[in-house]
Amino acid sequence: MAQASPTPLRAASPVPQAAPAGAAEAGAAAVRLEGIRKTFGDVVAVAGVDLDVKAGEFFSLLGPSGCGKTTCLRMIAGFEEPTAGRILLQGRDVSRLPAYLRDVNTVFQDYALFPHMTVGANVEYGLMVKRIGRAERRTRVHDALQMMRLERLDRRKPGELSGGQRQRVALARALVNQPRVLLLDEPLGALDLKLRQQMQIELKGIQERLRMTFIYVTHDQEEALTMSDRMAVMNQGRVEQVGSPAEVYEQPSTSFVAGFVGASNVLSGAAARSISGQELAFTVRPEKIRLASIEERALPDECTATGRVREVVYVGAFTRYIVDLDLGGELVVLQQNLTMSSMEVLEARGRAVRLLWNRQHNRTITETERRPAAAQDEKTQLEGEG
Repeated sequence: MAQASPTPLRAASPVPQAAPAGAAEAGAAAVRLEGIRKTFGDVVAVAGVDLDVKAGEFFSLLGPSGCGKTTCLRMIAGFEEPTAGRILLQGRDVSRLPAYLRDVNTVFQDYALFPHMTVGANVEYGLMVKRIGRAERRTRVHDALQMMRLERLDRRKPGELSGGQRQRVALARALVNQPRVLLLDEPLGALDLKLRQQMQIELKGIQERLRMTFIYVTHDQEEALTMSDRMAVMNQGRVEQVGSPAEVYEQPSTSFVAGFVGASNVLSGAAARSISGQELAFTVRPEKIRLASIEERALPDECTATGRVREVVYVGAFTRYIVDLDLGGELVVLQQNLTMSSMEVLEARGRAVRLLWNRQHNRTITETERRPAAAQDEKTQLEGEG
């Protein structure tokens, strides 16, 4: 193969234009969804989504199965057509364009590699379809394989690779086309925990080196918090909150976001009034709460509640305590096991305790409206489609 330096991929060759060259708006978002809605018969998969994804950012769509995140990704890719609304890429309306005319590539959870082709041939395939010249193909494939540390595996078949290596091949095959936007549909879902955590860091590093726009679909909050510049939390076909990982975690805007992104406690009504002085629902993260003896008193800037430890869950580095409050309801507390052994923390079960936390950690939230379940899992609906 031709020799090349281990730098980010070279400039892309021209691709078919989706619209006249002057159609793109200066400074336009890399991807914009305007009032996007998608129905399958009577089933509403996406119920009106407005989003802007900035050029060069790692943006995640986070939510439970059936929330509409994969359907949104498929509409951006061109695999599904929106029932209503517009999709703009670099300010250009591509809502009705076929997938091959959109300057995007998709990495799927199952990788979709050709089992009869070698690694090199898999990565080269898209360039051949685009009729890229042989010399440039070889150079770009070499660059992509080198970036993914796969250059010594180019003659192997996918069946001879580990899960992590197959994942890298799928990424190389997408990146070799040098799209403006890379779409990733839970690509780490099939990997074991340790490898998944390693690949989260590697994937973010690749995105930062290439300065490419990544849109990443996941139901795993840790993935979204680890890799994202910004994230949208979805629920029942709608976006509940958009923000940086720190904003979404530290300042959840609804009870759904508070509960889905990390463990959280939500108090409302009489319990909220007794603790905070007002009936507005608020949330406080479990790691912000301190477990203390029942005799300890709160400082002026602290909130407090008493209760009894109902359950203790020892998780090695930390312990999760579930406390039934005397006021009614419960609070979950997370504490690091800095000095206590597993036997010592388990002895807390059944003990009367006082909970203390700084008042500034209370976050007022909107209690999420309960809407009828929209559908089965979106992936089940779309099973078998491209």
